[in-house]
Amino acid sequence: MIGLTTGLGLITFGVTEALFVFAIITMLFGAKKIPALAKGLGSGIRNFKGQLRAPDDDNDDDGAV
Repeated sequence: MIGLTTGLGLITFGVTEALFVFAIITMLFGAKKIPALAKGLGSGIRNFKGQLRAPDDDNDDDGAV
């Protein structure tokens, strides 16, 4: 059965821990900066995934030096 907590061995991460982390982030950066941080994080992840899917143009196999 899959619950709300997922774990790796003895380490579990549930709803309470997620709320605690969110509260710490809110205190560090302020509520007005969180949307900008989330937008930047999402943009970075999209760019990373795009680079993983992009063909590798650096390797030319035509033998030219």
